[in-house]
Amino acid sequence: MQCPSCGASLSVYRNPAPTVDIIIETEGGIVLIERKNPPYGWALPGGFVDYGESFEDAARREAAEETGLTVELQRQLHTYSDPKRDARQHTASTVFIATASGRPEAADDAQHADVFFQDNLPKLAFDHERIVGDYFDFKQTGKLPGL
Repeated sequence: MQCPSCGASLSVYRNPAPTVDIIIETEGGIVLIERKNPPYGWALPGGFVDYGESFEDAARREAAEETGLTVELQRQLHTYSDPKRDARQHTASTVFIATASGRPEAADDAQHADVFFQDNLPKLAFDHERIVGDYFDFKQTGKLPGL
């Protein structure tokens, strides 16, 4: 690749795309969305971090866009970065635990949104089954997932 201004040769780097996922606690369960776009299926609310946006602001924005809920972030759970976690491209997702009041209403990239409990979870897209499992382990033991 060449610089359009001076013609100098430029290196092109391929880096993972930063994303966020949000585990929203409400009504004694967690909010999941059914995706409107491929890959289809149920998932945690979340998405790509915009340029110039903090991960925390991205989490609040994505939660509001996809569920209509205003969330209060409680903590980070973990960052998930397996290159195979998203078949579309290599992403690295920082997962937040948040609280909200009210019923979720699907919008933006979500065609449905609902509250689920540990005993009635649907099959989840991406690596969200692992993330949700880590979340429930954390809630039981207080130990964060990690190295």
